[in-house]
Amino acid sequence: MTILHTTFNQMGVLFTLILAGFCLTKTGILPKNTEIVLARLGNNLFMPAAVLRVFIENCTPDRLKTVWSIFAAGTGIGLIMVFIAVFTGKRCTKDPYLRNSYTYVLSFSNFGFMGNAVVSAVFPDIFLEYLTFTMPLWIMVNFWGIPYLLIPADAGGHRRSVPGRLRALANPIFLAMTAGAAISLLQIKLPSFLLSAITVSEGCIFPISMLLVGTIAAGMDYRKVVSVKNIYIVSFLRLIVFPMIFIGFFSFIPASRAVVVCTVCSLAMPLGTTTVIVPGSYGKDTSVAAGMAIFSHLASGITIPFVFYALDKVLGMGG
Repeated sequence: MTILHTTFNQMGVLFTLILAGFCLTKTGILPKNTEIVLARLGNNLFMPAAVLRVFIENCTPDRLKTVWSIFAAGTGIGLIMVFIAVFTGKRCTKDPYLRNSYTYVLSFSNFGFMGNAVVSAVFPDIFLEYLTFTMPLWIMVNFWGIPYLLIPADAGGHRRSVPGRLRALANPIFLAMTAGAAISLLQIKLPSFLLSAITVSEGCIFPISMLLVGTIAAGMDYRKVVSVKNIYIVSFLRLIVFPMIFIGFFSFIPASRAVVVCTVCSLAMPLGTTTVIVPGSYGKDTSVAAGMAIFSHLASGITIPFVFYALDKVLGMGG
């Protein structure tokens, strides 16, 4: 099965579930706060279960010797993207609030919720490497992205403190990584029922992620956002331009398959919903941010298979 067929099949499943979430919300079968429940289930149970299982099975001394280069690559790519995003964001708008939103989504895609679901399905053999690659991105998100770009400076007069940012890093996914690594390295044997519960929970990641996108889409005011041209420009940069630039870069600069695939996958994901959730909690208008998130998720049904196909053809690194 070619990578193009595999990816299109996965995108078909993805959009079927997005449509299901959209219809269930529009018809009132799902209540208005469903997106909050789904997000909390995904972030606090299902995604940590997947991370825990991967680290338990793969965090061996031999494997750890290879992932440090992946972590370094993630740090380098993250810093490059931040530099590009700051430069580009300044040219998108003169409005400071919108400029910060554009800078954030150009710096960080939905590499976590969406990225983990896609990579675990299309490139399951490098899921551990992908989680390691995105660890520096999570650090950048919590130390710079959210406190400096998304939390308004006048919200209570303060931004998130350094201790607060450190506490934010101790999230369920980070804790699952730590616990999984400890269990594997110490060769702790877990009861079979607990391992089964972890595996079953892991299977919920993908449907929960896509249903969440559908519920958010159902609550959008599309008439308010379709005329904002920067939504399409920023989405095009994020979904096509950035990943294709790095595919071209790696065609000249040799790198391991894991580094190349992790880089392209993290860049090719759509724009996340953090720009909606965080400013919205401070009463800010998030219509443009929601428009970027929904449009990029819809467009990713075409762009992700295209990028993965280009990755396979140019570098021969399919799944």
